[in-house]
Amino acid sequence: MKPDLRQFSGARVVVAMSGGVDSSVAAALLAEAGCEVIGVTMKLWDPAELGNNADNDSRCCSADTLCDARQVARQTQIPFHVVDLADEFRREVIADFIREYRAGRTPNPCVVCNSKIKWTALEAHAQALHADFLATGHYARIEYGNQQDHLRLLRGADEHRDQSYFLWGLTPDSLRKTVFPLGGLTKDIVRRIAREMGLRNADRPESREICFVVDDDYGRFLREHAGVEPTTGEIVDQRGTTVGTHQGVPFYTIGQRKGIGAHGVPAYVTSLKPQSNTVQIGGNEDLMRRECSVEDTNWISISPPETPLSAKVQIRYRHPAAMARLSREDGIVRVAFDTPQRAITPGQSAVFYNRDTVLGGGRIRDVGN
Repeated sequence: MKPDLRQFSGARVVVAMSGGVDSSVAAALLAEAGCEVIGVTMKLWDPAELGNNADNDSRCCSADTLCDARQVARQTQIPFHVVDLADEFRREVIADFIREYRAGRTPNPCVVCNSKIKWTALEAHAQALHADFLATGHYARIEYGNQQDHLRLLRGADEHRDQSYFLWGLTPDSLRKTVFPLGGLTKDIVRRIAREMGLRNADRPESREICFVVDDDYGRFLREHAGVEPTTGEIVDQRGTTVGTHQGVPFYTIGQRKGIGAHGVPAYVTSLKPQSNTVQIGGNEDLMRRECSVEDTNWISISPPETPLSAKVQIRYRHPAAMARLSREDGIVRVAFDTPQRAITPGQSAVFYNRDTVLGGGRIRDVGN
């Protein structure tokens, strides 16, 4: 069943079109609903510039996905633009990615791309086109309260495709000018709509890795584009005893099992210490933690809380949200989980939920006991 988008009829809407099926269906549905749709594809990076497997056409910014976006725009009879945001992407997303790995943290570039590129640089482009709204193919929903100035960001209806986790950095002002046409749909329904509309990318496979690391080799990317050279250091156990050597803190992440040598029992990276160039390992039980602190917080559906509150907290995209107690002090949110969580990772996002409502989120700064 198609969503009811009649409330946007007559509005000028810029749709971020990646060439994938989701953004294509979003554009087609809005056009069908009577919107004045303008398709825009962002040129963010050059596959040939950023490394191996440049012919992987399943990623955004490839020739194939650009062709798909252009063809869908032609088929749905909407204007189509390509906007070059490569400088902004390099400055905001890639530089942050490199900086975080150098610091022994594991970044989430999709979150940065959403807040700094799609809802900053692209939003500015939409304003220049005098658009009323910016639309994307994200699986998330926006719900307004009794007053138009109060809104809530909600999970997408498809729990397996929900992308609200990546949107915690958006502001209420930006969300008021945003449309998520697919928020109430499942992926199966979106593909069915695409087939019914005859869209050429209806069955295009998805890519879930980081788009600009085209061969999924983060180590290669850091070596070639950040000048990070292998720097031998100590691998220590939970008692601090040296049990091996590693090739540099930036090449490891919390919970990693491969690349740390054989130790007779299953072992995982439990902490990274860039100051001493040390990688600590332990068993699965050593990955379990009850507490973490969260910085760079942004609150969407509520005002910054003045008193502690209970909420569900999601620490990775595919990690189930878990109940925790949140305490806010000097812009830092202390998170105390009801039950221990596995592999809480500095640099990743912690997103706060009340049922389906995104209260806010931030970056995990450090991990407690």
